[in-house]
Amino acid sequence: MALRIKSHWHDEDRERSLEEIGGALAINAWRMARDKAINLHGEDFVYEGDEQRMAVIVEYLIFQVQLIDRLSHGALAESDRRRLITAMALGVAAQVQSNSVDLFGPGDYGRSFIDRLNERAADYAELNFTDQGPSYPFLRLLGYEIQGIMGQRDQNRWVIDQVMDSDGPEIYRKLARAFRDLVEA
Repeated sequence: MALRIKSHWHDEDRERSLEEIGGALAINAWRMARDKAINLHGEDFVYEGDEQRMAVIVEYLIFQVQLIDRLSHGALAESDRRRLITAMALGVAAQVQSNSVDLFGPGDYGRSFIDRLNERAADYAELNFTDQGPSYPFLRLLGYEIQGIMGQRDQNRWVIDQVMDSDGPEIYRKLARAFRDLVEA
């Protein structure tokens, strides 16, 4: 079953704030990250537990925040771009917090996500992004991080290829369309 991504507002005539757009992008990002983590399992890659699965979801989420940051560069004024990225990052952090508390019990998971997002942003900042989307090194960083989480077990040896060749490009296509539709609406 194909994952449906919200890319249109129900009431298209109403003006939306950047915070509302960031919130919608955060929900879409969570759904895609969760879907890709489930898909990895369906492709016979093996998780050792929920902590590992959540760490993979977090990497997909970080990747998506970076994509929106790059897509919004030039499309929005710098102050608007910051507002949008902040709203999306906080929305994603809230999703991570809520779902992690359900799985692991009390903790400050949202803060940990923001800390990791900030660390990884420095890595992604060094990588190219063109009108066609993320560069090979951009996708490779995502694949490398997920492979590092999943380990070098025989079943997981090729996870980097799945992430770089299929998951990353598909996430980019869906998220870019949602971004254009939500921002231009």
